[in-house]
Amino acid sequence: MRLEVLREIIKKKEKKLEFAIVTDLSTGISEIFEENKKLSENFQKYNREINKFFKSKKNGVIEETNIFIETYIRPIKVIIVGAVHIAQYLVDFAKSLNFEISIIDPRGYFASEQRFPNMKIINKWPEEAFKEINTNESTALIALTHDPKIDDPALQHALNKKFYYIGALGSKKTHENRCQRLKDAGFSENQIQSIHGPIGIKLGGKSAPEIALSIISQLVSETYKK
Repeated sequence: MRLEVLREIIKKKEKKLEFAIVTDLSTGISEIFEENKKLSENFQKYNREINKFFKSKKNGVIEETNIFIETYIRPIKVIIVGAVHIAQYLVDFAKSLNFEISIIDPRGYFASEQRFPNMKIINKWPEEAFKEINTNESTALIALTHDPKIDDPALQHALNKKFYYIGALGSKKTHENRCQRLKDAGFSENQIQSIHGPIGIKLGGKSAPEIALSIISQLVSETYKK
């Protein structure tokens, strides 16, 4: 691999851009592929197949060729609202996955560097915190506080921005009350139904790490449906 290609790869990874490295295994020639960017003559005739690998976020060799594609996908933003005990286990599970975690909680005694080392922590109310985070349809929200003053504004933001995953902790009764508040706030039945509540896959667990596992399992499942 040429040095200039390697340097460009490092820059793109630092900027968290999505791209692929296309390599001819028979010659060792490598090139960076990006969506809507024209490839060189070395790989141009394989453009359709390379695009297919890139869009499916998969690595592999194009059939009956020596062309290998390695994709680099942008980490998925996951916003956890509520620095509660379950959040600590969620962060532990997420560390080895392709998630970029941010924690929002105005309560500084919960959301601290000591409890969540090396995490992006925003000690502000959701209305202010979301001004510091660029969110879109590829963002996920996990609301954990049970406090409508904290959870509800975050859920409303996620619904308005059409997050691909929205989950909220609480019992069925808590969720019913939550849904009614959102309905009163003007959200449609379809929007409200997009919220996973009670959150998580039904694994039967009751402890904090078991609940966190059920949440991260649901999040991963929904991520692959995107």
